[in-house]
Amino acid sequence: MGIRKPKLVGSHEIRVRLGWLSRQRVYQITNRADFPRPVAELGQGKIWLAAEVEAWCAQREASEPRQKKRT
Repeated sequence: MGIRKPKLVGSHEIRVRLGWLSRQRVYQITNRADFPRPVAELGQGKIWLAAEVEAWCAQREASEPRQKKRT
């Protein structure tokens, strides 16, 4: 039985997950007090646990009312 390694994500993956936001907007979001803390800071940037980021996204999506499309 092997050891399961946690999945990690960087700011690019977060950018894609949130809908291709600008790098500056992702930086603002990841520095919010309610965003998960990074697990490491590497030379190329911070990394987060994917499960924590997904939980944050799900909570955010559940709390935001859906916008109606105009026709």
